[in-house]
Amino acid sequence: MNSLYSFLLLIFCSFIFSQENIDSLSVDSNWKKNGRAVFLVNQSSFSNWTSGGQSSISGTLKINYNISYYDNGWAWDTKILSAFGLNKISGSEFLKKTDDRVEINSVVGKKFNNDFIGKWSYSSFFNFQTQLAKGYRFGKDSNGNPNRTEKSRFFSPATTQLGVGLYWKKDENLWVNIAPMTGKLILVNRFFTKNLAENESYFGVKNNGNSRFELGASIRSFYKTEIYENIILENRLSLYSDYLDRPKNIDFDYTLNVSMQVNEFISTNLIFQFVYDDNEIKRMQIREVLGVGLNIDLQSISGYKKAL
Repeated sequence: MNSLYSFLLLIFCSFIFSQENIDSLSVDSNWKKNGRAVFLVNQSSFSNWTSGGQSSISGTLKINYNISYYDNGWAWDTKILSAFGLNKISGSEFLKKTDDRVEINSVVGKKFNNDFIGKWSYSSFFNFQTQLAKGYRFGKDSNGNPNRTEKSRFFSPATTQLGVGLYWKKDENLWVNIAPMTGKLILVNRFFTKNLAENESYFGVKNNGNSRFELGASIRSFYKTEIYENIILENRLSLYSDYLDRPKNIDFDYTLNVSMQVNEFISTNLIFQFVYDDNEIKRMQIREVLGVGLNIDLQSISGYKKAL
């Protein structure tokens, strides 16, 4: 039920997001903003199907909003991402998450005065990540009954990165930020660390702790292109190495999003995400989502409300 409440809250937030507060940024021509909400749905149903199968339905709401400011060599780019999805399988007593993410990326850059360097800037970046609802590991008890164990929750973990370095930007669809001095703070709830053994950790946090600080280097990049008419390929890559603890173990987060626009409102989306962080699990994490999406242009909604 908590997951359902979080899903409804995200839908409500997507409506609020398109209101007058953000639209007020457009009074200055140096500001640019755009956003999109996508609702993905997957459904399957079986009745007397001899080859087997389970009926299921799932839905995911994604919000992607961008705010940018440019003036006299200064550039500020902020990208806000959120997604929440639920899956209900026939015969299962638990709702299961298919996606849960809140992320804010912000980069401030000041161009070099030397024209030879071109698109390079001094930069400072900020990144924040957490989730909305509790995450569970599902299994069965000794009697064979289904059960679940809580593994994460809102702000557990919550990760913040702050770094300085160099920013290369060709345009809004291609940029790279290199930050050789990056601080990383991981916050968790002591509920998950109070019973840890001495050699165990929870997202890198030791017994009875609630935070972990790291100092390292970060590389973040973004690339978006139209590979065919109405087919958009979007790539996000994040790399991080901790100078203070096993610097050769590089945290890796890569997301590939392929969207095909059917018409103004309907699209199909294919998402692949690959994550490696040995503080979480010493294996590659892989996520794949395919669905038909209903698109809502937040910019046009706010413009319509302003006209009223």
